[in-house]
Amino acid sequence: MGKSDFLSPKAIANRIKSKGLQKLRWYCQMCQKQCRDENGFKCHCMSESHQRQLLLASENPQQFMDYFSEEFRNDFLELLRRRFGTKRVHNNIVYNEYISHREHIHMNATQWETLTDFTKWLGREGLCKVDETPKGWYIQYIDRDPETIRRQQEQERKKKQDLDDEEKTAKFIEQQVRRGLEGKELEKPVYTELNRENEEEKVAFNLNKGASTSIAASSKTSSGLGPNALKMVEGAVKRKESAHSSGQSKEKKKKSALDEIMELEEEKKRTARRDYWLQPEIVVKIVTKKLGEKYHRKKAIVKEVIDKYTAVVKMIDSGDKLKLDQTHLETVIPAPGKKVMVLNGGKPWLRA
Repeated sequence: MGKSDFLSPKAIANRIKSKGLQKLRWYCQMCQKQCRDENGFKCHCMSESHQRQLLLASENPQQFMDYFSEEFRNDFLELLRRRFGTKRVHNNIVYNEYISHREHIHMNATQWETLTDFTKWLGREGLCKVDETPKGWYIQYIDRDPETIRRQQEQERKKKQDLDDEEKTAKFIEQQVRRGLEGKELEKPVYTELNRENEEEKVAFNLNKGASTSIAASSKTSSGLGPNALKMVEGAVKRKESAHSSGQSKEKKKKSALDEIMELEEEKKRTARRDYWLQPEIVVKIVTKKLGEKYHRKKAIVKEVIDKYTAVVKMIDSGDKLKLDQTHLETVIPAPGKKVMVLNGGKPWLRA
């Protein structure tokens, strides 16, 4: 297979390698050529085209360095603005994304030797906000685009206009209220003295909701209306008594409901049972058959209670000590005339 074959494995491998990034020390910024190895870079430096580029650069080296620096700065800031916006980001993250592009300007061709120097320069020029942390340098892009500034000014103007409209509406409402109050005159209360035509007459006031008139008023009209006035007074008194009696009955009903709730609570307390009942110095009977016939249905005295559900008992007849669970024991009803202890219920541990 010939060397110049386009589909040969070597040609395919060379094309794949040429697409990716190569080592920086084998890159010529003047010729913008990436060499694959040291031998290739050496051959390129000895080539006629490279020598011509060096002659051009030697005439005005500062001009070429400024050009590369400006290109590097513009591309870096464009990536920072487009990719991260005004977010605070680590400078190394932006730089790694920048150099992933194969045709980027290398930093060794610019006026900055390191990325830290370039970051500090961005802060001094006011292009970015930079701050140093234990994790490294962080940068934040300052957007000075005229379109962005104009958009921010429009938003601020719109907010101010909305506030002005709200203030105008509030002032208009206040003026309307003031005009409405000016057209009406406020009625002032008229105070009169309390005069009694007859000194022997009793004055009584009915403060109930059902009675709209006072007994004093009804007594005043009694002289002119005769027996009808007396009937009205009797009716008012009856209504007052009925209202009083209905209020008392309601209070009784409320009290009875409260009493019922209290009684239910007391009953619950009385009937409340616990799942443990062991107490020292009580007589119990062993009901388990696992210990054999020697201890089955024999009486013992509780000497010690462990964790509420386990007891150390002493046999009455033999004096042996056993450690048993509550489920293996049962209580013993004492003979008439002896002491009794309540072990569960509303009043536990009561001795009688």
